[in-house]
Amino acid sequence: MARAVDVLVIGLGPAGSSAAAAAARAGASVLCLERKKVVGIPVQCAEFIPLPLSRYAAPDARAQAVEAMATVLPSGARTQRAFNGLMIKRDRFDQALAHAAREAGALLWTDSLLRAVDVGARRVRVSTASGLREVGYRLLIAADGPQSQVAACLGLPRLPLVTTRQYTVPLCRAQRDTDIWLSPQTPGGYAWLFPKGTVANLGLGVDPALEADMKAPLDALHAALVAERRVGADILLRTGGLIPVGGLRARLVEGDVLFVGDAAGFTHPVTGAGIAPAVASGERAGEAAARRLAGDANALIAYEAEMREQFEPSLARGLRARQRMAGAWNTAGAARDATHRAGWIAFDEYYAAGPQTAEPGRRPT
Repeated sequence: MARAVDVLVIGLGPAGSSAAAAAARAGASVLCLERKKVVGIPVQCAEFIPLPLSRYAAPDARAQAVEAMATVLPSGARTQRAFNGLMIKRDRFDQALAHAAREAGALLWTDSLLRAVDVGARRVRVSTASGLREVGYRLLIAADGPQSQVAACLGLPRLPLVTTRQYTVPLCRAQRDTDIWLSPQTPGGYAWLFPKGTVANLGLGVDPALEADMKAPLDALHAALVAERRVGADILLRTGGLIPVGGLRARLVEGDVLFVGDAAGFTHPVTGAGIAPAVASGERAGEAAARRLAGDANALIAYEAEMREQFEPSLARGLRARQRMAGAWNTAGAARDATHRAGWIAFDEYYAAGPQTAEPGRRPT
């Protein structure tokens, strides 16, 4: 016999776990499906969160504080600005959120892969360790990442993506600032170093339509930093992933399906920051689902309206900047500092057009 629940959550990243916890606390029966065998593993993240989100990070998930961001332009010019936040151990961060969902009453199925969604029957098919299962739902929350299988099953457009590659390397001396490199070698993205105590996450992201080779530029950056004696030559961990960069979906609610986190496009189109809006959208979606189940006919409409009001101005600004940069990549303009100043959040030129909206780590001007 098929199982049936009030709220079915697909994905146990920060968005899915937050949604599950919120819905369960409000009294809904909640089942979460996660394709990974262990929540949060492997880590595919630079592992930075803004300071207000640190309340979600248990002591064992905290790596170190970050106080500033240094941006290096193609000419080598370096600018440093305040950029307060926290480096986390992302696997433990995600696992703590999943634990909170379980403690709230949600049932978690790991190693469970979504196969099909029948929106008419409000039913999904999922492969589990015990075989193929069917689950019925009243509302479904899609928290299954930038390549959302839920969206694919509904026939929705794919989100534009940037691909990333990252090494974890020894850090030769402690630092409390992040490093960002803007250059023609990372078209559609940038390179970064985020310190984590005695190690650092060193990586880059690019638009796969503009550049397929990420290994060569990352290896070159790593070698340069080794020569400067900033990081060690050893590569302790290799990882990578996908980041949505096209802004919010046309609709965050499709019938009885709510989209949250990366699956909804909440990730910033320029910086790739996505954990904070994932948690926020997950919590609001879980609460909205519970209100809808309790009879509030406007709950899902209110979820979409609130999320757009809170996040769309910043995302739209980032999308405009990304679109401006699109015409410069693989041209002489990509080597000019002025081009990148208009496309990156550390510079006033980025904020020159449109309404002033707060960005992660920066006050509006």
